[in-house]
Amino acid sequence: MPERHAQLSFDGTEYVLPVVEPTIGNPGLGIKQLRNDTGAVTFDPGFANTAGARSSITYIDGGAGVLQHRGYSIEDLAANATFLEVAYLLLFKKLPTRDELTVWEDDVRHHTLLNEEMKRFFDAFPKSAHPMAILSSATNAISTFYEEFHDPTDEDSFNESALRLIAKMPTIAAWAYKKSIGMPYCYPRNDLKYVENFIHMMFHLPVQQEEVDPVLVKALNVLLILHADHEQNCSTATVRGVGSSQANLFASVSAGIDALWGPLHGGANQRVIEMLRTIVEDPDASAKSVIKRAKDPNDPFRLMGFGHRVYKNYDPRARVLRSYADEVLATMGITDPLLDVAKELEQAALDDPYFTDRKLYPNVDFYSGLIFRALKFPTRMFTVLFAIGRVPGWMAQWKEMTEDPDTRIMRPRQVYIGEIDKPYVPIAER
Repeated sequence: MPERHAQLSFDGTEYVLPVVEPTIGNPGLGIKQLRNDTGAVTFDPGFANTAGARSSITYIDGGAGVLQHRGYSIEDLAANATFLEVAYLLLFKKLPTRDELTVWEDDVRHHTLLNEEMKRFFDAFPKSAHPMAILSSATNAISTFYEEFHDPTDEDSFNESALRLIAKMPTIAAWAYKKSIGMPYCYPRNDLKYVENFIHMMFHLPVQQEEVDPVLVKALNVLLILHADHEQNCSTATVRGVGSSQANLFASVSAGIDALWGPLHGGANQRVIEMLRTIVEDPDASAKSVIKRAKDPNDPFRLMGFGHRVYKNYDPRARVLRSYADEVLATMGITDPLLDVAKELEQAALDDPYFTDRKLYPNVDFYSGLIFRALKFPTRMFTVLFAIGRVPGWMAQWKEMTEDPDTRIMRPRQVYIGEIDKPYVPIAER
C-alpha cells in the first residue's frame, strides 16, 4: 500500500499530516508536530476522536458489534476458554499450551495469600466502606511488600508484579466483602482453581463446609472473560496515563480501579439493578412508562444499561450474556422479577424507533448485574467483580505502553478561556 498523507489548511498555510495505518479499523492522522508547526492544538473533549496509542491487544468494530482479543473473538473465548487462559493471552500475546497453562495456573494458585500484616489494613476501614475503596487502597498497599518489582523497564519485575496482582485480587475483593458484613476473613486454598477459590473466599463460613457450585463457577468464569479488556476506555486510559509517569504497576492498576468505580463506567451495572428494583417496587411503573420517561428531554430519568460510547450495534458481550442469563437462572432454579422487567424493557426499546434510530441497544452492564445478582453477589460487589476481570487487560495495556518507544508522559493540552493579567488586590481593598 502506498504511503498516505492528509492535508490540513490553517491560516492560509497547508500542512501535511502522516497517516498511521492500522491492521484493520480507523487510520490515525499523525499530529505529533501539529503544535510545533502551527501553534495550534486539537480540541477533542473526552478524546473521542484521538488515538493515544497503537495497540495489538483488543480490536473493536462498534458498527459491526465485533470484539476481539489478540485476534480471537469474544464469543469463542467466552464459550471455550477459562479466565486464566484469556489472562495469559492478553499478557503474553498467545494462547498457552497445556503445559504453559498448568504452570501458569499453579503459579497463580501459590500467590493468592496476602501478607498477614494486611489484616490490620482491612480492620482500619469502617464497616460501611465501599468495597471499591478498599480494593483500590489495598492494591496500592500491597505494592509496599514488593518494592523490588517496581522497575517499569524490567520484564521480570513486570511478570512478578502481574502474577501477584492476578493472584491476590480475588483475595482482596473477598476480604473487602467479609469486612463489610462483619464476618471473619477466609483464606485461599491451593487445592481450588481460580474462580472456585474466589467463590470459596467470598461465601465460606468457618461453621460450615460447602462445595462450590459448578454452575456458579461457569457463569462467573464467563463474566470475568467478558470484562477482561475493552480497548482504550476510561479506566484503561487512566492506567496508561499513570503508568506513563513510570509509576509502578500496582499504583497504575489502583488508579484504574478508581476510574472504573464511576457510575458512567464500571459502576453502571450496579445502577442498572437499582433502576430495575425501583421499577419493580413501583406499582404504577411499567416498561412502557419507563420508556416514555427515558424519551422525555425534560425528565432527569436515565435508562441505564442502554447505549455505548463505542458500539453502535448490539454489544457482543451483551449478546453472550442475554442467553446466558436465562440459562443460569433456569439451572439454579431462580425466578427473578428484575430479569422479567429487563426483558420487557429490552423488547420495548428494540420496538421503538427512538432507540433503534439512535443505536441505543442493551450493553454489557444491562445483563451482567442480573447474573451477578443471581449468583448471590451483593450489589456493591458488582463493580469489584468487573475490576477483577479487567486486571489482565489493564496490565497488558500498561506493559504495551512501557514497551512502546513512542510513549511519552501523558500531558494533554488545553484551550484556555479564562481571564488574564489581573492585578492583585490587597485584602483590605476587596
